[in-house]
Amino acid sequence: MPTIPNNPLILVDGSSYLYRAYYAPPHLTNSKGEATGAVYGVVNMLRSLLSRYSPSHIAVVFDAKGKTFRNDMYGEYKAQRPPMPDDLRNQIEPLHRIIHAMGLPLISISGVEADDVIGTIALQASKEGRATLISTGDKDMAQLVNEHVTLINTMTDTIMGPEEVKTKYGVGPDRIIDFLALMGDKSDNIPGLPGVGEKTALAMLLGMGSVENILADPQSVVEVGFRGSKTMPAKIIENADMLKLSYALATIKTDVELALDWHQMTVKPQDRDELIKCFGEMEFKRWLAEVLDNKQPRGTISEEEVIVSPTIEAEYETILTMEALDKWIEKLNSAELIAIDTETTSLNYMEAELVGLSFATEAGKAAYVPLAHDYLDAPQQIDKASALEKLRPILEGDTPQKVGQNLKYDMSILANAGISLKGIRFDTMLESYVFNSIASRHDMDGLALKYLGHKNISFEEVAGKGAKQLTFNQVHLDIAGPYAAEDADITLRLHQHLWPRLEKEPELASVFNELELPLIKVLSDVERQGVLIDSMLLSQQSGELAKKLDDLENKAYEIAEEKFNLASPKQLQTLFFEKLGYPIKKKTPKGAPSTAEDVLIELALDYPLPKVILEHRSLAKLKSTYTDKLPLMVNATTGRVHTSYHQANAATGRLSSSEPNLQNIPIRTEEGRRIRQAFIAPAGRKILAADYSQIELRIMAHLSQDAGLLTAFAEGKDIHKATAAEVFGVHFEEVTTEQRRRAKAVNFGLIYGMSAFGLAKQLDIPRNEAQKYIDTYFARYPGVLKYMEETRAIAAELGYVSTLFGRRLYLPEINDRNAMRRQAAERAAINAPMQGTAADIIKKAMIAIHQWINQDTQGEITLIMQVHDELVFEVDEAQAETLKTKVCDLMAQAASLDVTLLAEAGIGDNWDEAH
Repeated sequence: MPTIPNNPLILVDGSSYLYRAYYAPPHLTNSKGEATGAVYGVVNMLRSLLSRYSPSHIAVVFDAKGKTFRNDMYGEYKAQRPPMPDDLRNQIEPLHRIIHAMGLPLISISGVEADDVIGTIALQASKEGRATLISTGDKDMAQLVNEHVTLINTMTDTIMGPEEVKTKYGVGPDRIIDFLALMGDKSDNIPGLPGVGEKTALAMLLGMGSVENILADPQSVVEVGFRGSKTMPAKIIENADMLKLSYALATIKTDVELALDWHQMTVKPQDRDELIKCFGEMEFKRWLAEVLDNKQPRGTISEEEVIVSPTIEAEYETILTMEALDKWIEKLNSAELIAIDTETTSLNYMEAELVGLSFATEAGKAAYVPLAHDYLDAPQQIDKASALEKLRPILEGDTPQKVGQNLKYDMSILANAGISLKGIRFDTMLESYVFNSIASRHDMDGLALKYLGHKNISFEEVAGKGAKQLTFNQVHLDIAGPYAAEDADITLRLHQHLWPRLEKEPELASVFNELELPLIKVLSDVERQGVLIDSMLLSQQSGELAKKLDDLENKAYEIAEEKFNLASPKQLQTLFFEKLGYPIKKKTPKGAPSTAEDVLIELALDYPLPKVILEHRSLAKLKSTYTDKLPLMVNATTGRVHTSYHQANAATGRLSSSEPNLQNIPIRTEEGRRIRQAFIAPAGRKILAADYSQIELRIMAHLSQDAGLLTAFAEGKDIHKATAAEVFGVHFEEVTTEQRRRAKAVNFGLIYGMSAFGLAKQLDIPRNEAQKYIDTYFARYPGVLKYMEETRAIAAELGYVSTLFGRRLYLPEINDRNAMRRQAAERAAINAPMQGTAADIIKKAMIAIHQWINQDTQGEITLIMQVHDELVFEVDEAQAETLKTKVCDLMAQAASLDVTLLAEAGIGDNWDEAH
């Protein structure tokens, strides 16, 4: 058996294994009766390969739909094959999803077969001296074997190098095509020579050497002396064209045009969420358990181990009478903790109408109270107002305590219905997020699969999809009831699973209890308050932006000397790299020259057209995202714009927002600042904007304990100017504006783990000069270098880093063999404690300010926005200065660091004026 070198390139014949797995036992199905055996077989084989060889590069290759060039050569090619069975066809899409989720490159190219793609890649790898392992069950692949290329049949665990091919077939790899051409191939309907089987073909080749020799001198075949050799010359002459065709059909094409390179066959990190979803749907329980437990694949599994997910036993009730509701109210009042969930007509918390409420008191015991299902023939339901009054003491009481999934939404829905939800003790979305922010998307369906191995009833299953999807009030109660009750039940079960894990980690439990949980009420209030905008001003700005965009288009046409679509990557590729001859900086995954933003930025340093296009893109985005869209988002009832804040999105703990995204309105451009001018205060009020001054640098000083940084902040110096004085070796008073700019780039660049290459690019200086800046910085601030080195080491050892308050960021690629991924994880390890700590601090400030507003003010101040390190308020004009002082004090007191936290604020008629 040949020796396989370490870390070979693995090429998998996915189509070959797909058919073999389909027809081989076990013939598996899931609990819905859907066939899963082909998926199981191929994935099992892939897991075996990964476990055995730990490759860094791999490609799984499938036949594309439609005909290939061989069908054009010979209309009967594979014509005898029956159509693909429906239950096999239905397994292709989920199999492809799993392969992508496993981080494995998948290739399928029209017009050729998987064999041809594999042959082309193998030949190229051979020319480069790379060891290649082809995983297949097809004998025609033996023609590709050479000193660099080896075959493995994972299903039979046989490995073939050149000697093994010769032992098995009687000829070496260089004569496999001749062998197949002579005897034909029934599976592919390659005709071959009539009456020639395996033994005759072998005898002919051993005697004549090749098909070429046989065709050149048919009479010499008689001298070979096999049975029937005397009649063979006439048969060869008569079927010469068929033999030539068979040779062409059997030849694997090795010059397929491939728009990919070596790096695009790199094994990528697994998409755990997608694997959980796929394995759950396929009901491969052991594989699902491995992903849930974050374990590495343990190789192949047996038929007996492919078990369906357990069905959760439950008793769900739909409450339609006041008597039944009273009984459930007794249950709720006697429970210490209850799960609650609302069903509504929309995901928009300002527009959604309450349709019903579900509750769970213990695992498996849940009920749904429908209040507004109004489809034709809907049964009589309890009057909404009467039901809410009955439930008010429970919902507004501190007891029983409540748990929910994304309770901020439910809180807002109930607030719209006149109920002030209290007694919130847990939120499963936030429990999952605090436990591991990158482990999943923290949605209920994903968490149920991840932690409970249970597939929830999906909304699409009860309401339909697309344009025909029903709102929940139109869903029939016989399916709406179990769906809604399950939400409450699964929420309670998730809490029972997650909270014990958090409790074992006191720092994580503290982050949950002291930061994320109290922030729910703060954010709900901010969202429902909304922000006032000047729609007329935005409309005017849209008109001005449209004029600028037209001017930029004309300028681009003038430079290019032709008209083109500025938003078309294909047209830009042709224009830039074919007509204008710009250098190709990067390629897309399909091998085309890239025109992505980072490429345009680099090209703009030397060419005018990319600079114009960048400006056009920037203004077009501002227009479509803000000046055009914001006026359309004004709520008809409140007259304000209401964003949604997301606690469980950003890995580091930062808040994000959507519809609209307030975090991405640019402040460094004139157009961005003008958009902020449209965020206005109502009559008699002002906008107060307060933000932290250089908070991440202050956190760096605290974490690194660098004496130079601590001293600079203690003395109240301009930190960038102080850094410039150190890096450039000049007196503080002599620092120039340009030196301060470069020092600022160094300060912030190092926080984000920027390399000398990145700094050189940002400052447009030689790389050695950038490296000199960094070296000098570390020499002047050795504590920072020590902190970075220690942080990398801690991250590599623990697999995570922590903020000052105990929040964790897990770094699964911190010890990755791929240097680029590992270095990216190291940069994240350095930055996350600072960015995460800054996020924690502003959350603490929001909680403290919210408490002060509710306890000590009478509506003189309202928190209306949070954007990164900034809080924005509406304040009474007469008390603006006093309120400004209090806000800055509370923000400064949010955390105790070894440097002073400084919050600065401004007051104005709009957000731009106040900033």
